[in-house]
Amino acid sequence: MIDLRSDTVTRPGRAMLEEMMAAPVGDDVYGDDPTVNELQRYAAELSGKEAALFLPTGTQANLVALLSHCERGEEYIVGQGAHNYLYEAGGAAVLGSIQPQPIDAAADGTLPLDKVAAKIKADDIHFARTKLLSLENTHNGKVLPRDYLKQAWEFTRERGLSLHVDGARIFNAIVEYGCDLSAIAQYCDSFTICLSKGLGTPVGSLLVGDKAYITRANRWRKMTGGGMRQAGILAAAGLYALKHNVARLKEDHENAAWLAAQLQEIGADVMRHDTNMLFVRVGEPAAALGAFMRERDVLINASPVVRLVTHLDVNRQQLTEVVRHWQAFLQR
Repeated sequence: MIDLRSDTVTRPGRAMLEEMMAAPVGDDVYGDDPTVNELQRYAAELSGKEAALFLPTGTQANLVALLSHCERGEEYIVGQGAHNYLYEAGGAAVLGSIQPQPIDAAADGTLPLDKVAAKIKADDIHFARTKLLSLENTHNGKVLPRDYLKQAWEFTRERGLSLHVDGARIFNAIVEYGCDLSAIAQYCDSFTICLSKGLGTPVGSLLVGDKAYITRANRWRKMTGGGMRQAGILAAAGLYALKHNVARLKEDHENAAWLAAQLQEIGADVMRHDTNMLFVRVGEPAAALGAFMRERDVLINASPVVRLVTHLDVNRQQLTEVVRHWQAFLQR
């Protein structure tokens, strides 16, 4: 199957599996798993931060991040379409009693700082305390401008807010910036990395910040059920991914751009492409297109606007097949 639904569908390759099978392990709840410890140390070193924490999922990493920044009855400002507001089952509100204050993102994925300022609550007993600004990089494939990240950092320092970045695909942004992770991580208090998206591991995410913050996060990880035992088998995949699968993300970006151009050429309504994502307006025939492609061993999310995501398990030859099938559908 050629699966373009997401970059979460990748499977570990032989080299990654060999690292996983050979990983020394221990009980991570006791802090005894050497491979988990090395992954956390390596991630902190890459980012220029003091510490990192390995968690099972990106949703749990974002939840623990918010719980570690905000107390009950406090508030985080976040984008209307942000993953940790819209797509994580309301976890911060349900489990943490943390109030989200969503605002509309700008076309480039940023949260306009004047709009953020307007939503910061006065110190008044009627209001939840505004504690945190949460950004997402990349956002629907869009890389946030580097100067905006610096401005947001300075803004939160002036306003007494913390700044968290949902960096599920932060390495896609890093590849586009052409810089080290630390050059971007300096502009936030905490951020997440999803290892099981474009980086190709089977499971796992990281939360990165200073030592005191990660100490709080470790308690929340345990409370929310994220304490794992011999987790080094999984952490080894993360170490392999960080060392071998970052630079190759550029290939995914190039494939997405190529696919967008080819689909436009055959008459598909490509709305935009950014990093490893492209969005195609299909409209009413979406269900028929989805079924047509599935019959030809191509998986897409069939909706009026189809998001196609390139990743390490899809090559240019396979994408050529996708274009051929799409053209056949349009010609029906």
